[in-house]
Amino acid sequence: MKYIVLVGDGMADLPIKELDGKTPMTVADKPFMNYIASMGINGRAFTVPRSMTPESDTANLALMGYNPEIYSKGRSPLEAVSMGIEMNDDETAIRANLVALSDNGEPYEEKIMLDHSSDEISTEDARILIEDLNKEFENDIYKLYPGVSYRHCLIWKDCPPFYDFSRPHDILDEKIKEYLPKKELSKPFLKLMKDSFEFLNNHPLNIKRAAKGLKKANSLWLWSPGKKPAIPNFTEMTGLDASVVCAVDLIKGIGLCAGMDAPFVEGATGTIETNYKGKADAALEALKSGKDLVYIHVEAPDECGHRGETDNKVKSIELIDKEILGYMMSELDKMGEKYKILLAPDHPTPISARTHTLDAVPFVIYKSYQKRESNIKVYNEQSGFEGGVYLEEGYKLMDLFLRV
Repeated sequence: MKYIVLVGDGMADLPIKELDGKTPMTVADKPFMNYIASMGINGRAFTVPRSMTPESDTANLALMGYNPEIYSKGRSPLEAVSMGIEMNDDETAIRANLVALSDNGEPYEEKIMLDHSSDEISTEDARILIEDLNKEFENDIYKLYPGVSYRHCLIWKDCPPFYDFSRPHDILDEKIKEYLPKKELSKPFLKLMKDSFEFLNNHPLNIKRAAKGLKKANSLWLWSPGKKPAIPNFTEMTGLDASVVCAVDLIKGIGLCAGMDAPFVEGATGTIETNYKGKADAALEALKSGKDLVYIHVEAPDECGHRGETDNKVKSIELIDKEILGYMMSELDKMGEKYKILLAPDHPTPISARTHTLDAVPFVIYKSYQKRESNIKVYNEQSGFEGGVYLEEGYKLMDLFLRV
């Protein structure tokens, strides 16, 4: 028996006017998702507890079977694990986005958050900026580590215990003044952010980006701090040997902390241009090599939601359907392998909000060897309502998937 968990990050949405009041999941041409919904167990699950912020670390921990209220300690420590950073007990990991702020000569506090991803800056360009920042601010207190695209990690020794950070994707097109760290003990973080702007705004690479019509990656934005993580081993918890296939350090870090393998996928970017088929091939290879379960995470719908790109969000869902779900089902059927699929978003990222929202997500559990026809014809945000399974505690979904 093989198990496939397929997560379309931020795939769930709200009705959109330009889609005639429908959602991207509803209008997307996704015959394979619709098929497994028509032949599987449908339901809804709160992957993020109502008391917590809807973040990808929290939601994906739940989808992997871990109670976020116990194990969610901030996203950056998990990303640090993925980057191979060995954290000490006296160190704190902090997410450091390379963001695009307005550049009209105004004071730092008066600047506007133009883009949390700096036009989805390439990993190669971002690495240059992060490495140059390290040279500029070299010290014994903190150090920056380059990650994927705009997502980076700051390790801070003996970090002040108070943080009042805001998520950059929550404040797009807004003046940053009200969202900057204000507490006395947060002043070192604010100083680093301001100093980073002074250095980055006139960096030769950013001058070249601006000449090409791209936004400058002209400031660090710090958020989501946390200490060294500790997550129970997934194999010991479930009896299954697993791999995680993803592009972003956060999900890879969760998998590594849980004892999973995390194969490298060439061209996996975390954007709509990611290598969908490459992810599917990596997952299939893991299963052929003896893994029992693969956890496949696709960031693209979430990024399209943050950027307010309706057409691209629809397209990303269609690509997940065709190049991952449909392709893998065909290959597994050829192998004569019995398999189960859990399909779900981790959280909604509505186009209208351009950030994560707290709501139940629709899931499907499909068994290749025991189909049960349902009355669901289209897999979307509403498909788990009529007679579907409801889980208030979304971390119990993994157990349901493995035992039904």
